[in-house]
Amino acid sequence: MIKRELKECQPYDPPKHFKMAAIRLQGKDESGCQKFWMGMSHFLPGGGAEYDYEDSPTEKIYFCKSGEITIYTKDDQEKIVLRENDSIYIPPFEGRRMINETNEPATCIVVVNYPNA
Repeated sequence: MIKRELKECQPYDPPKHFKMAAIRLQGKDESGCQKFWMGMSHFLPGGGAEYDYEDSPTEKIYFCKSGEITIYTKDDQEKIVLRENDSIYIPPFEGRRMINETNEPATCIVVVNYPNA
């Protein structure tokens, strides 16, 4: 078992994200986890992620720890709002766009498998 305290965790800059801060909690480099990694993302009001990852082979789970984050599918065909304690699974090769459309910060826990894991 490997315990990691938040004060030990390092920030990272996910591509195509804006007005947010991300921290890597667990993963290969952090704890030796081989099949997935876990992070925590803090989205400021108006913060989010551009549409991306349609070609990504990874599975993703977002758990809304606090606040509210809105997820849009390709071409904004579907709008899904995650509120505190809601989660969403995004399968491989399915793109998404995310935005905090509120005036309060939102925090999400993110779990992503490593490709070919």
